[in-house]
Formats: sequence, structure tokens, C-alpha cells
Amino acid sequence: MVTKRFRVFSLSVAAFLATAVSAQSPSQTKLAYPPTNKVDVVEDLHGVKIADPYRWLEDLDSKETAAWVTAQNEVTFSYLAAIPARNPIKNRMTKLWDYEKYGMPQEEGGRYFYSYNTGLQNQSVYYVTEKLADKGRVLIDPNTLSADGTVALGGSDITPDAKRIAYGFSTAGSDWVEIKVREIDTGKDLDDHIKWVKFGGPSWAKDGKGFFYSRFDEPKGDENALSKQNFYHKLFYHKLGTSQKDDILIYHAPDEARKDWSFSGGVTDDGKYLIIYVSQGTERKNRLYYMDLADGVKPYGESGAAVVKLLDEFDAQYGLIDNDGPVFFVRTDNNAPRARVIAIDTRKPSKENWKELIPQSADPLQGVSLLSDMFVCTYLHDAATQVKIFDITGKPVRDVELPGIGSAGGFAGKRKDTETFYSFTSFNYPPTIFRYDMKTGKSVEFRRPKVDFDPAAYEVKQVFYPSKDGTKIPMFITHKKGIKLDGTNPTHLYGYGGFNIPMTPNFSIGNVVWMEMGGVYAVPNLRGGGEYGEAWHKAGTKLQKQNVFDDFIAAAEWLIANKYTASPKLAISGGSNGGLLVGACMTQRPELFGACLPAVGVMDMLRFHKFTIGHAWKSDYGDPDKPDDFKVAHAYSPLHNIKPNTCYPATMITTGDHDDRVVPSHSFKFAAAIQAAQACDKPTLIRIETRAGHGAGKPTAKIIEEAADRWAFLVRALNVDAGPAMKAWEAAGGAH
Repeated sequence: MVTKRFRVFSLSVAAFLATAVSAQSPSQTKLAYPPTNKVDVVEDLHGVKIADPYRWLEDLDSKETAAWVTAQNEVTFSYLAAIPARNPIKNRMTKLWDYEKYGMPQEEGGRYFYSYNTGLQNQSVYYVTEKLADKGRVLIDPNTLSADGTVALGGSDITPDAKRIAYGFSTAGSDWVEIKVREIDTGKDLDDHIKWVKFGGPSWAKDGKGFFYSRFDEPKGDENALSKQNFYHKLFYHKLGTSQKDDILIYHAPDEARKDWSFSGGVTDDGKYLIIYVSQGTERKNRLYYMDLADGVKPYGESGAAVVKLLDEFDAQYGLIDNDGPVFFVRTDNNAPRARVIAIDTRKPSKENWKELIPQSADPLQGVSLLSDMFVCTYLHDAATQVKIFDITGKPVRDVELPGIGSAGGFAGKRKDTETFYSFTSFNYPPTIFRYDMKTGKSVEFRRPKVDFDPAAYEVKQVFYPSKDGTKIPMFITHKKGIKLDGTNPTHLYGYGGFNIPMTPNFSIGNVVWMEMGGVYAVPNLRGGGEYGEAWHKAGTKLQKQNVFDDFIAAAEWLIANKYTASPKLAISGGSNGGLLVGACMTQRPELFGACLPAVGVMDMLRFHKFTIGHAWKSDYGDPDKPDDFKVAHAYSPLHNIKPNTCYPATMITTGDHDDRVVPSHSFKFAAAIQAAQACDKPTLIRIETRAGHGAGKPTAKIIEEAADRWAFLVRALNVDAGPAMKAWEAAGGAH
């Protein structure tokens, strides 16, 4: 039963600003926040009365919500602008960010394609060249597609003859993608234009006459494309020179019971097969289908056998590596929670005929490619990359020597390629691209960025600490060499803990600036992530989700016990699922932290499944419509565990007004509730970026602005002495 009596009124921004002068200076003891109206919405969920007084903020198109956003931003940006360290931090960030950034080259049809950014361009530019020694020419410059740099390139694919590229682009950070086709020689776009693409980029047929892609139906006129639930995904084939309405439907699941299934298609390098991945939610389990393309593209249902259901259960993860005719090489965690490589002969596909080529090891197998007739296998050992090479029979050949403990990725290419590229990075090692010779095993540095930063001045260590239940959790800690462990260091603790995603060493200009100010940066590898395989992931999901929060809280307690910091000097942050992490921890242990930075977080754990692709997250969060899952989610849901008259840490929530992954109403409602509950003078702000989404494709200018605001907020909240660092920047010409 739902009781609704909406009494929403249009908030007068001018009237509010007339009463909010206290927000103009951070020295004021207590901020005045925009008056957020409450409505009488009460739901009976499994016998529990759940009030949702800020439900009206879910209407993202209403004038009332827009006025509330404007008023909140006035408070937040006025507060941040009055922090003296803010502009010097931004200037230093801008100076450090201004270095050349190269993407890994991709070879196709005798040409190389790569991305390049001169330093401060809002979006990287896509280049094509005949020779790696030459810069080549611009193929696609997304900076020309919008005045504010908010149009970003998405997925792309190049025809085997390198004559055309199908490229996706999105606007204002949206997950919705449009696809166009460009002639590589002329740089001109064809008339082909595909819309409403989401979670399924283009893949060309071998003849280059068309490509496969996935999309949802176009929202109806009365539906909000930003927050509407996404169901009934479909896989299509688009023939060049035709209208999208004439595209061929390849596969879908039209019945209600399978409406949450999604489909993506990719053509094998030999062009013989269309591989179809069928998934349900975000759980790393999928079905694997294929279509034999020998007789061309067949529409859905034609002859009843166009699509072969090779693996038709959601029992494990299956990913095609390559094929040798009808023999498919597959990476799977079937009977191997840390994954292995098998060969499946599609002519006799039953499990008893599978051949194991590379067995499961002690470390999780993250990815596999087939190059020069050798398998390149990327493993994680205590959250750091290791790369091992095996021959086509699975016999070990060699290990790839990496520059140190960090993260490596790449190793893309085709089966007969003798060269490939990979990128290596760590917390104090800017992303560097290496060229790797598959025959000799030799790595040669190809592109090293020139960053105004001395890696030798910083140290990276890994520690292991016990969580609440005794489980050992690894954590990376990075800081300037020679810091004193006296409990006074400002510390930034960052976490995620979900969806089988590992947190591996990564370089960040923002973190460099933080450490220049004497800050410590720490990243624990929480359960729920992918650092140790599927068992580690499952231990932080559904009914066991509290383990993730316990792991994060234990990390904070370890840093305090070991004198790195103290509660007044400790900030926690995370984005998306990590925003949920921060929200849950700050409501469970508000006294433990000095500041909290939840970004684009999932804050309403009872309604997350009712917007866009939120229903897919049930694989990690459970289903709030089921009593047992509801009980657990309600116990940690950040929005529902805010307690009135409580002193919460200094908090700055961040979100984007165009976030159609985690809709911004999560952050809106959480901000309104915590502002109403705050019992002390610590600020509880929300920073709402306009024309921005979940994070992907955000222009450089917006990234720098947001990072400067984040550090300025922490400088004040944690009482960081930024003076010495600011003077050093000025002496070095860093201040503008």
C-alpha cells in the first residue's frame, strides 16, 4: 500500500539566496541550506513502513527539482570559492595535467589507429597513421562536436580493410550512444546514423558491408529517457546505406520473463561467426550463442536455427578468446572460480568433450588474448598484474617482465600478429605504453608521458590488515617518503568493493596534488571486488554485503591504529558502488571520519531497481522486492539509516544532472535527508555538475574543476596546512 499526498511547491531561488548569506563564507559556524520540502509518501514494504519524504526529487524534469539543484549549487560553489587554497590547487592541477597523453595503437588493414591528447584538450582526438613513427592525421576530433567538450567518443570498430570506422558518441555523459560511419580516406561521414544504443557497440561483418550492434527501443513521448527502466534489449544488423528502421533483428527475448536479458554481438577475426553474449544483470555469468555467417546474416527466427545456443545456462562466465574454425577457445570460470582456458569443439559441444588447455591457478585469470599462436594471460596477484604466455597447447612459454608492481593492460591483436602493445602504470608511475615482441619476449618503451612529477619522491607499499571477521584484506598506501607516523597526516581512503571489479594500482594527477600537500592515499581491496576471483566477489554481495563496509571500516581503524592518521584527519571517498560504500560507512560510523566524499552513489537501496539499468544490479545487491534481501538492504541503505540530530562528518556529495546510470535522485534525496539531520556545524553539501553523467567522457576542464573542489573541501574539513605546498607552487611558477 502506498499513501501519497504531494505538496510540492516551486522553490524561489531568489528568496532562498536572500536568506543564505551565511553560505558565502566557510568561516560561518553553520550553513543555511535550501529549504527542501517534504511530502507524505509512506510505503508498506514487507510489513515495514518506509517513509520517502523527498520522493518528489525523483522527478528530474520538474521545475521544483531544477530550482532545488540551482539553490544547492549556489550554496556549495559559494562555500568552495571562499576557501583560499582552492585556486592554487586548481592551478597546480592544471599545470600537472598539461602533458601529452597517448592511447595504445591498434593495427588494422596495414594502418595504426590511436588516441592522442595534447594535454588539456577536453576530449582525446582519434588519429590514423601508416607508420608508427609518424603522428599521422586526425580522423575524429570530438572537441569539434560541442562547444563545452561534453560530446565524447564511445565504442568503435574498423572494417578489416581499414576503409571505414563505425564510431559511437555520447552527449553530456549519458549512457545513450549514437553511431555514425566515417570513411577513413576522406574523413567524411556517411548518411548512416544509429540511435538509442546502449551496452553494445558496433562490430563489422567481414565484408565491411554492415555491422552488428545492440540497443533498446526508442522511449515513447511521455517517457523520460534519463530515468526510464531499460528492458527488452535487442541485437541488430545494420546494412550500410539503409535506414535504421530497416535494420535486421538478429536476436532478442520478447517475453516478460526474460525482459532483463541483454545481448551483445562480436564477429570473430576470421569473419566466420557472430558470437552472441547473453547476460542477465551484472552477474559475471552468461550464455554463449553463435551464428554461422557462411550463408550471410539471418534474421531472428528464420528457419528456427539461425542462432545456435552453444552454452544455454547462466551457470558460469564464458568469453571467446579466438577460434580455430569450429573449435572455440574460451576463458571460463566453470568449475574454476579463478578461471581457466578450455577448447570447445562446436561439432561436439557437450561438457565431457571440453579440453582444458590452461588450468586454474592460485591467482585469478583476468583476461586472455591469442597472438602469434600463443595465449597471453593476464593474472592478478594480490591486486597487481602478472602476465604469462603459453603456447597453443597450454604449455608455459615465459612471463612478461613488467617494470614493477602495478597494473598492465592491452595485449590486443590478431592470432598471427607478432607485435602487440600494453600499458603499465602504478600509483607513482604515469601510464607508459610498451611495444612487445611476441617472438623474442622483449618489451620496448614506446610512449612515456612527461609529467612534472618525481616518482622517486614517493613510496608505495602494500599491507594486509584483519577485517571484523578476521579476513585478511590487502591495502595499497602511497605517500611522500619520510612522513612521520604520528597520527597527524591527512589521509584519503578510497574504496569500491563490488561487481567483481578489482582496484589495482593506478596513476592520478589528482592524487599527486593531494600527496604534494602531505596527504596519504590508501586503497584497500575490499570483498565484493575481483581481486581474488569469484569467491572473493560473492563474499561481498547480497546477504553478505555488510562485509564490504566492515572491510572499509577496518581499513580506517588500521590506518589510525598504525599512526598514519586520526579520525579528524581521515577522509573517505568512492564513486557509484563506492558512493554507496561511503554512504553506508558514514551512517554506520559517523564518528570515525573527518570528511566524506560520496560520488554518484547508490543511496536508496529500496528503489535502485526502478530506474534505468538498476534492475541489473540485483546480482550484487539482491532484490528489495524479496523479504530476505529487503531486510539486509534496509539495514545498510544510506538514505534509510540517517539518524536525526546526529553530528555527521563534513560531507560533499557529488553527482551529475545527466547521470542515467545511477540517477541523481539517489544523491538528491540523500543530501536533503542528511542536511535535515545534521546536528553540528560540519558542512553537508551537494555539488551537482551540469551536462555531466556517471563519469565516462567527462571533459578535462570539468575533471580539473571537480578535483580542485574536492581537495579544497578536504583542506578545510581536515584542517590541512596547504601553505607550504602553495608557496612551493608559487615559487615554481605554478600559481596563475
